[in-house]
Amino acid sequence: MIDPDIIEPSIDPETKKIGVRHVKATNAAGTRTKIQVRDFDPVYTDEPSSLGGTNTAPSPLETVLVALVGCDGVIINGVAQAMSFAYAGVDFACESQIDVRGPKGVSGIRPYFETAKLEIIVYTDEPEARFNQLRKNVEFRCPVMNLLDAAGVEMNVTWTRRPAGEYAGNVE
Repeated sequence: MIDPDIIEPSIDPETKKIGVRHVKATNAAGTRTKIQVRDFDPVYTDEPSSLGGTNTAPSPLETVLVALVGCDGVIINGVAQAMSFAYAGVDFACESQIDVRGPKGVSGIRPYFETAKLEIIVYTDEPEARFNQLRKNVEFRCPVMNLLDAAGVEMNVTWTRRPAGEYAGNVE
């Protein structure tokens, strides 16, 4: 059964269109990795000193959480445009849990997140029904959220609607 709250795709559903992403990186036999994405300044990953790293950059798993909230921001914007949904901004808070024995090689312990908690606050004066439609479509479309879900990560996502006038964010 087709869910009536899911909006029409913004692309021809019959024509396959492949998106390719390229990333290059180098690691000098340590925990810190220098990563180049397109022509942007390099980004880095590292591990906290408590896990043997130099604590000079976010861990690779922290960057997965960065990807999650960033992806949700993009998808919220795209769905809002498709729905003519007015909003002033979005705030996110995200955390995850991992049994660190997994990446250390303990058999039977998965080496990635067990759970992820994501709080999404959308500042809008849209009615509850349209807010719920936005939520449903974002969760249906977000590649990173769906990737984590497909990996069996227990996703605990909380959506909150607040008045548009309460948004105080500043994205530079």
